[in-house]
Amino acid sequence: MIHPALAALPILLLAGLPVRAATVYVASQQGAKVTRVEAGAVAGHATVAGAPATVAAGGGLVFLSHPDGQAITVADGATGAVLRRLPYKGQGFGLAASADGRTLFVADWSGHRIDRLSAADGTVEASAETGRDPAHIALDRAGRLYVADRESHQVSVFDAARMTRIATISVGTAPFALALSPDGRRLYVGNVRSNDLTVIDTGKLAALATVPAGAMPYGLAVSPDGARVFVTNQQAGTVTVLDAGPLTIAATVGVGRYPEGIVIEGGRAYVANWFSDSVSVLDLATLKEVAQLPVAEGPRSLAVAAPAQETPR
Repeated sequence: MIHPALAALPILLLAGLPVRAATVYVASQQGAKVTRVEAGAVAGHATVAGAPATVAAGGGLVFLSHPDGQAITVADGATGAVLRRLPYKGQGFGLAASADGRTLFVADWSGHRIDRLSAADGTVEASAETGRDPAHIALDRAGRLYVADRESHQVSVFDAARMTRIATISVGTAPFALALSPDGRRLYVGNVRSNDLTVIDTGKLAALATVPAGAMPYGLAVSPDGARVFVTNQQAGTVTVLDAGPLTIAATVGVGRYPEGIVIEGGRAYVANWFSDSVSVLDLATLKEVAQLPVAEGPRSLAVAAPAQETPR
């Protein structure tokens, strides 16, 4: 049985209520800002203390990690306003949040561990050892936590409620980005130094295949129907689009310089271009870049904040 605080099921919309569009948040590391993007346009900015590296969302809240500041910022998902700053004893980098926004998972890059925190006050509820230099994290609907152990060239799998490691899966060289398919049956892993993508069967907890991507695949996203996988290639300045079935390349799309994070929302993909200080907007139907939105210096990570019926504070 999954602990209620760890439930990762999508937030359900009540019948008869209007559906509000989700908001895309962009963390700019050097600029120390978080940008709010709605319907393909910049809707506002908020300044945060310290350089934010990774952004995650859950329960109507937005969370930002500060690896050099030993802290996590909590912001309102509707407005971007900073609500509080949580202390964190470690070099917190990767983040994942439960769907209700009450529980936060943090990867301590230099401490080689994963921590489960209360999002209310930052209390560490449990910890577990990972491989070397844990990077990004993914939390599935079954309450399993996946961690890209970059310098161990593996993905560690944890039971999130018990914080015990249940599997270790070898992947390519220097795994960094992770993305789950919408049905949770596949986990995609971007390996930045072997320039490829590993596909993991989450039922068997085993690698299915490893296929070429581009030069330094740094970010991943999967289309809502699970049919396509989008991979940002940092050194190439492109996004590789793969057909998920045959794992073949469907398109290569030019974006800004040093693209890193990528998310999909409302028929568009949004790409953080670290060296261009911009976010590329890709049309999913045409697989073309349709805009570049200016943001603060050094955008690296994005997250989609779905509107919540009740936001925990």
